[in-house]
Amino acid sequence: MKWETVIGLEVHTQLATQSKIFSGSSTAFGAAPNTQASAVDIALPGVLPVLNRGAVECAIKFGLAVGATLNRVNVFDRKNYFYPDLPKGYQISQLAKPIVEGGALTIVVDGEEKTVHLTRAHMEEDAGKSLHEDFHGMTGIDLNRAGTPLLEIVSEPEMRSSAEAVAYARALHTLVTWIGICDGNMQEGSFRVDANVSVRPLGQAEFGTRREIKNLNSFKFLQQAIDYEVRWQIETLEDGGRIEQATVLFDPDTGETRMMRSKEDAHDYRYFPDPDLLPVKLDEAWIETVRAGLPELPTAMQARFQRDYGVSVYDAAVLTGSRALAAYFEAAAQKSGQPKLAANWVMGELSAALNKAELDIARSPVSAAQLGTLIARIQDGTLSGKLAKQVFEGLWEGAGEVDAIIEARGLKQMSDSGELEKIIDDVLAANPKSVEEFRSGKDKAFNALVGQVMKASKGKANPAQVNDLLKAKLQN
Repeated sequence: MKWETVIGLEVHTQLATQSKIFSGSSTAFGAAPNTQASAVDIALPGVLPVLNRGAVECAIKFGLAVGATLNRVNVFDRKNYFYPDLPKGYQISQLAKPIVEGGALTIVVDGEEKTVHLTRAHMEEDAGKSLHEDFHGMTGIDLNRAGTPLLEIVSEPEMRSSAEAVAYARALHTLVTWIGICDGNMQEGSFRVDANVSVRPLGQAEFGTRREIKNLNSFKFLQQAIDYEVRWQIETLEDGGRIEQATVLFDPDTGETRMMRSKEDAHDYRYFPDPDLLPVKLDEAWIETVRAGLPELPTAMQARFQRDYGVSVYDAAVLTGSRALAAYFEAAAQKSGQPKLAANWVMGELSAALNKAELDIARSPVSAAQLGTLIARIQDGTLSGKLAKQVFEGLWEGAGEVDAIIEARGLKQMSDSGELEKIIDDVLAANPKSVEEFRSGKDKAFNALVGQVMKASKGKANPAQVNDLLKAKLQN
């Protein structure tokens, strides 16, 4: 039997506010346990929550960015459940009337565009954190995260592979950091993904039973967890078993998912409107002010890069992976006047060097202006591609500006035809066998002669000129 995978993602995005969603406690990461949990965060008797306007504005930004409907009146609810890191016995969330409904995100998978629709995005508070590793036979509770503002973003179950799920999660990560509502730090828990995964016979309209993989904090783990879960579900069904709705955890050490608990439905949480919080009303003036402050969005910039710079759909998606990367590419393209070459260098040599050094684009030792100048020197014939890589290494090491490195290291490309002809004549005289092989129809001999010329010129000869001059001499 052929099977189809069905995936929907729920992403918990920590909003970039300095204080919590219902109190003035700090949201800074890394404080000593339980030093940032106020009386409001743990709901001591007599305290009342006060909504953080900044968190609402972040949600408005997101809704506008994905073309969603902003509910002008939205309501907070209490989601009731017991867990040691939830001191109130309930979580303040939104169910019936969330702030954001609908919207869509475009992803690129294998060079093809696909639209993933959103169900909703709602504001809620985070719970605390259970600490298992540092206590032998016990669990510690850190309530610093309790009350941290989250926007939970829920997709429709429209993804059909782990590759699509990762592409969607990456696009969403790019967007929330792009518009400044989240720092995107997955290691610190600012961007956490829950994956709802099911399988069904190909062609069947009805969904299979889903299992939810909780708290995936890297794109690599997201892909591995989904791939394992899909294989496990298919094998279970083909062996005559049945899938039970459940919440599961992914173990990166074994690469397997394991069941944590049976999966609850919404009615199990006994949602009801929070009596301590009034409905949130959004006025048009506020929404328009937020809209005016949004930057050019990734999808709009991708379309512009394709139109103005002639880059491919894939390249445009890569180059808009972050606002800093997009700005770097655009500055290098404009400085060099060679956008396609700039795209190749940014995605190739520069990205490789950054990855090796574990640096992000904001900390690149080579500035966009320097890379643009380097590319211009390739275009005007001063440098060959090979020599340009040596200049790039100099820039990376901080050896000076492009022209100074070329001069100091004697890297200027040899383009004088008289000088090149002399080298070619010497190579032809020293390699009569290769000359004879070429003239007898062996094309590989030509490449060997080119290699000898480049070696004799210490890599400085203009390759295009060498090809032309060598062909002319061999045909005489």
